[in-house]
Amino acid sequence: MTSVQNLCMDFFLTGKKTRRVFAREAFARQDLQGIDLDFFDLQWFASAEEEGRTEKASEHKLRKAREEGRVAKSQEISAALVMLFPVIALVILAPWYLKKFIEILRFFFDRCTSPEVDLGSFAYMFFRSMITMILPLGIIAMISGVLANIVQNRGFIFSTKPISPKFSKILPKFGEYFKKTLFSGQGAFNVLKSIVKVAFLFTMAFILIKNDLPKLLTLSNVNMWQGISHVAGMVAKLLIIAAVFFLVIAIPDYLVQRHQFMESMKMSKQEVKEEYKNLEGDPFVKGRIKQYIRDLMSQNMSQHVAEADVIITNPTHYAIAIKYDREIMQGPMLTAKGVDSVAHRIKEIAKEHDVEIIENKPLARALYAEVQIGDIIPEAYYQVLAIILGQVYKMRAEKV
Repeated sequence: MTSVQNLCMDFFLTGKKTRRVFAREAFARQDLQGIDLDFFDLQWFASAEEEGRTEKASEHKLRKAREEGRVAKSQEISAALVMLFPVIALVILAPWYLKKFIEILRFFFDRCTSPEVDLGSFAYMFFRSMITMILPLGIIAMISGVLANIVQNRGFIFSTKPISPKFSKILPKFGEYFKKTLFSGQGAFNVLKSIVKVAFLFTMAFILIKNDLPKLLTLSNVNMWQGISHVAGMVAKLLIIAAVFFLVIAIPDYLVQRHQFMESMKMSKQEVKEEYKNLEGDPFVKGRIKQYIRDLMSQNMSQHVAEADVIITNPTHYAIAIKYDREIMQGPMLTAKGVDSVAHRIKEIAKEHDVEIIENKPLARALYAEVQIGDIIPEAYYQVLAIILGQVYKMRAEKV
């Protein structure tokens, strides 16, 4: 076993956090004698944490990657489905394919002894037959591939970025190739998958042939079509078993690919800060934050009503909870609102916690229609709110 092979085996048996240290020690011991050490980049051995990327990918980064067509995807799932469905279709359509095949043979044998050879009719028959026989399987395989990608992508993604020309991809990057194939967990996992596949196919083929060996030895005593039918059945059985097994293998492969994708999308603390600064004014992000606040405040309605400064009512159909803290709020905030039974519940909670209830029909209707939970009251209502809050503070002072 060569020095490179020894190094690779030791590397894969080493813990992820110590691989970079292991690489440095290997280079220091000159384990790779005769190899140009400058060819290797120590960053190959660095994990996301060692590169400073310790934070999970933000929703914005994942959304942007999805728009660019970069998602967690397993080629094994696509390959397994593209193999499974056409094989099933081939088994179902086998009688029809046999009939078409006999027609083609009969056409050519009937004309092979003719002194006049019509090359046009021969070519037409050949291409028409091939298209007729290949097209159904091709369409099924294409649909299977599209379906596999839609399932993995959790929806349809249309992006031209993955196929856009890049001059940087023209020159081969041998460093990245060796990194992925030799010095990465992904490379080891791919090698293991290939070994398992080959071993499984060999084992299944051996078992099928061994169990059917007595009948195979008697095929010389039956007619040609019976022999073809029997061998075709064995092959179809092996293909279906292999496709199902590949689909089973594809499940852990997808989990591994998803884990590696999420690792590659990790961010450093500095990247998180910069992204937050850049997105602070993004309407989408602001909307999501507001929606989160609304959901949170709706779940804790009782607490927010109890902490409110005043409840403005219709008085029977609408109830609006308002809170204002000059030190931490830009203006009065709507902390809870409801109609009919919810409004009645808000008033009951307010009475239990001695929160003042003020009747103002136009204001209650307007705030319910225009302001969401967690939002600051528009300035257009500040004047009337100032009067109401003044009354509330005066009533509190009188109670004291």
